[in-house]
Amino acid sequence: MLRRTLLRTGGLTAGAVFTGSLWQEAACVTPPGEAGPRVPSAGPRASFGSPYGPPGAPDANGLALPPGFTGRIVARTGRRVGGLRWHPAPDGGACFADGDGWIYVSNSEVPLLGGASAIRFGPGGEIRGAYRILSGTNLNCAGGRTPWDTWLSCEEILRGRVFECDPYGERAAMPRLAMGRFKHEAAACDPDRRVVYLTEDETDGCFYRFRPEVWGDLTAGRLEVLCAGSGTGPVTWERVPNPAAPLVPTRHQVRAAKHFSGGEGCHYDGGVCFFTTKGDNRVWAYDAENERLGIAYDADAPLTGVDNITGTPTGDLYVAEDGGNMEINLITPDRVVTPFLRIDGHPESEITGPAFSPDGTRLYFSSQRGARGDAAGTDGVTYEVTGPFRR
Repeated sequence: MLRRTLLRTGGLTAGAVFTGSLWQEAACVTPPGEAGPRVPSAGPRASFGSPYGPPGAPDANGLALPPGFTGRIVARTGRRVGGLRWHPAPDGGACFADGDGWIYVSNSEVPLLGGASAIRFGPGGEIRGAYRILSGTNLNCAGGRTPWDTWLSCEEILRGRVFECDPYGERAAMPRLAMGRFKHEAAACDPDRRVVYLTEDETDGCFYRFRPEVWGDLTAGRLEVLCAGSGTGPVTWERVPNPAAPLVPTRHQVRAAKHFSGGEGCHYDGGVCFFTTKGDNRVWAYDAENERLGIAYDADAPLTGVDNITGTPTGDLYVAEDGGNMEINLITPDRVVTPFLRIDGHPESEITGPAFSPDGTRLYFSSQRGARGDAAGTDGVTYEVTGPFRR
């Protein structure tokens, strides 16, 4: 079911708040003449179980998975995979169809030598090769996949850039400077409104959208910042006067801009853009059709250290933890928030880059700093989990 449908029927309400491990039930009443969902009031908790069951005992690779799921390691930092030495500090990632197989792209969040790499898989999951798609950039954190099958790799540095990369390794990566110079984190494309949403990893960061002059060409366009009051509800957008930001940061150029505490992952699905903020451990829901901002998760447990986020066509969200219990938590349209998997033995790491294969049967992600937990990310591990995912 599309998230647009869920929003309208109240199955997922923009502004609904999670408490503990479950959504709060809420009345979603729209006054006459007011379009779209409202921020609901709190109600009794719903009581739904996980669709997969709890994670079991850790396997040989330290993966605690629900029944019916299996995992493997596909790459380790410093070791060769498909002829390529895998990069340190693997971070944001995405999957792309590739003939009878697929490609998983992963960023490298290290200074000066960051960039991104890709692993090519065959139809049975066999590794056919690996290669670099971006080199010589700085602290490439998250990013986003475009509808025209490119990867947006974002630099998480002062006046960072967005690079558009070819996951197939045939074209050189290009900086898209019109998308602004700031501490970029993640990107999510909205093909319905033909915009790209962008998060900013600052303690007073903003939430942006980029409106390209031509959809599919990110070389020119208009950068806008979300403006709202202190809470949720209706929002507006204002143009950022100088996206290049040589003197004044983009987040300080528009007085009415709403500030967020450490923007992280970003995912668009059926009329809603979900994004996470680590400073207050929230998952936000921007109802793009009605231009309203809500909160989808605001609690201390079970999901903590919110970071990268992805989703499935069924409306399930998968949110990776930076620290916490080293879990990927599942948020379902049935109002369940529950751990899906856990990595044991990596207490000083974070989970990054969750992305599904095109057929939805395999989930890829990394432990950025691995079991050693060193800041340089020299012990990074990239995993694949296969199983009966809801599709």
